[in-house]
Amino acid sequence: MQHGEAKAEGEDPARPLTERGRRDVERVARHAGRLRLGIALVEHSGKLRARQTAEIVASAIEPRPPVRERAGLAPNDDPRDLARALQDASEPRLLVGHLPHLARLASLLVVGDAARPILAFRMGALVALEREPDGYCVRCVLPPELVTE
Repeated sequence: MQHGEAKAEGEDPARPLTERGRRDVERVARHAGRLRLGIALVEHSGKLRARQTAEIVASAIEPRPPVRERAGLAPNDDPRDLARALQDASEPRLLVGHLPHLARLASLLVVGDAARPILAFRMGALVALEREPDGYCVRCVLPPELVTE
């Protein structure tokens, strides 16, 4: 999941979510909670906007999963490092991060090439990938503009 819309650095160097960003993430989170994706852990980059997004989503999931910071989710991190770590993941998890890293990670997992774009991420959008015997496939894409509730 890409973090929600954040304040500009000139407005607030910590870059928390804007009110719109918070509302968008809350809508997506409520919908994701109803999808019962089985998320057992929510991990974020450590940047304030990603942590806030992670906490909002975790609060909408039952049972509520733990939220923690994870290295390897920064905007310019190498997606291969996280892809290798995900091979050992036994339970579904939600990763909250930034572009271009998330787009490169999704491409690497689904088509094996981080440089080949397959998804157009949006701020506050959730993308669910599912591990299959031969790799990953896209299960659903849920951008805020599609959630009208």
